[in-house]
Amino acid sequence: MATVSLNKLTKRYGKTEVLHGIDLDIADGEFVVLVGPSGCGKSTTLRMIAGLEDVSDGTVEIGGRVVNRVEPKDRDIAMVFQNYAIYPHMSVRRNIGFGLKTAKISKEEKAKRIEATAETLGMTQYLDRKPSALSGGQRQRVAIGRAMVRQPSVFLFDEPLSNLDAQLRTQTRIEIKKLHQRLGTTVIFVTHDQVEAMTLADRIVIMKDGAIMQIGTPSEVYHSPANTFVARFIGAPSMNLLPASGDGSNLRLASGAAIPGSARGDVLVGIRPEDLHPGDPASAPMQGKVILAEPLGAETLLYVDVAGAEVIASGPGQGAPGPGDVIGLSPVTLHIFDAETGTAIR
Repeated sequence: MATVSLNKLTKRYGKTEVLHGIDLDIADGEFVVLVGPSGCGKSTTLRMIAGLEDVSDGTVEIGGRVVNRVEPKDRDIAMVFQNYAIYPHMSVRRNIGFGLKTAKISKEEKAKRIEATAETLGMTQYLDRKPSALSGGQRQRVAIGRAMVRQPSVFLFDEPLSNLDAQLRTQTRIEIKKLHQRLGTTVIFVTHDQVEAMTLADRIVIMKDGAIMQIGTPSEVYHSPANTFVARFIGAPSMNLLPASGDGSNLRLASGAAIPGSARGDVLVGIRPEDLHPGDPASAPMQGKVILAEPLGAETLLYVDVAGAEVIASGPGQGAPGPGDVIGLSPVTLHIFDAETGTAIR
């Protein structure tokens, strides 16, 4: 196990800079998820840690050692890719053991490691099968096993679940989380899926356009987003953002509704759907007409037209208002952002 530190990490392709001085410290045994939209630099960051991309400026440290010029095979890391990258002509046993091909250990020790890894992943009964006889989730476990068997200090995962269907994604995500809890190895996991990030991470690193927008626990980035990008990216459905002006004691929305708030000047008011409760329009500070109801079982998402702005509210799973109904909306928790910069006003 090892710490990982990125110091002013920069990547350029010619004159184009795609990663702008990333600073990140990852503790020994921590599970950190890099998340963001396509093109934000998360996979490039991971590949630079792995040694698959050259560092333009800055340093990568693993276990306190600068590894900028160290070959990938000598960095004591193991990487699991989006495509399984397992050999179809080899059995599960040989695929898992392939990671030990160049290891200077005895055949007996190799066999023990393969058996132990297969047992950890629940793959013992499949050791003599070929990949063609396995499900997608089992193939991904083989890829993880090939990384595990080397007993690296750091695991790197590059969107390993994106090729799986919804049910397998959930199952494999749980398996990866349990695996980390058992092994305690440092993990850096890249995904564009904020649900994966929230459920897996000890800390989340949210990236945009080659820069870090916020680093925090899942609770911190959800309940205290640093800016409007994080507020909209984390959470499904996204946070509602409504223009407003403040006089220090109240916020007046574009719809004319007045709600308590201590900000001054032009701001954006953020309200998560679960914090916007439908009710009697006569007594609620906001009113609007339901234009769409989306039943999800335990709750119903209500898309409401409030003075020309569409907001999303969370209603009950049964007996929720329907399209055409005029309802009141009462916000519970507000997030205030500067209208010009998008930065949170604490």
